[in-house]
Amino acid sequence: MGHKEDLLEGAKKCLVEKGFVRTTARDVVAASGANLASIGYHYGSKDALLTQAFVELVQEWGENFSPERPGEGGSLERFRGVWEGVLAHREQARPVWGASLEVALQPERLPELRALLAASQGEGRRGLVSLLTDLPEEDLTDRDVRTLGAFYQALLNGLMVQWMFDPESAPSAEELTEGMRRAAEGVLRRSS
Repeated sequence: MGHKEDLLEGAKKCLVEKGFVRTTARDVVAASGANLASIGYHYGSKDALLTQAFVELVQEWGENFSPERPGEGGSLERFRGVWEGVLAHREQARPVWGASLEVALQPERLPELRALLAASQGEGRRGLVSLLTDLPEEDLTDRDVRTLGAFYQALLNGLMVQWMFDPESAPSAEELTEGMRRAAEGVLRRSS
C-alpha cells in the first residue's frame, strides 16, 4: 500500500475510535504510518480525507449488511426481519452512526460531507423502500421516495439515536414491529 491508501485506512481507524471531532491530522498520521505533508498532497485537507474515509466506512457497512428478507414485501414479518438485521449489525454500524450524528450536529464544521450526505438521502430512502416492500428501486416514484422512504429513514435514524444514547432502552425489532402494527391499526380505525 502507498501513502494515499495508508492514510485512508488510518483515517477510517481514527473515525471508528475517535469520531470526526476528536480526530486530528496527527492522529491520522500516527494510525497510518504516513507523514503529515502527505495528507495535503493526496487529499487536500484532513477534512477531505475524513470525508473520503467516512464514505468508505458507509459503503463497507452497506456491503456487509444484507438482512434476511422473510415474508412478503410490505408485511409485518418483513418489517421485523429488516429491523432485526439492522440491530444485529449495530456494533459494526456504531462508528458510521456516531460519525453521522457528529456531522448532523455540526453542519458548519464539515459542509462538504454534510452536502454529500444530504445528496445521498434519496438513494438511501429508495433502498429502504425496496428492501421493505420488494418494489424495484427503478420503479419507485419521487413521491414514494419522499413519503415512504422518508418515513423508513426517520425510523432508522430514530432507532440509531435511541440505540446510541442508551442501548438498554432502545426498542427491539419485535417492539418496533408491534409499535408499527398498533400505530397502523389506530390510523386505520380512525379513518373508517
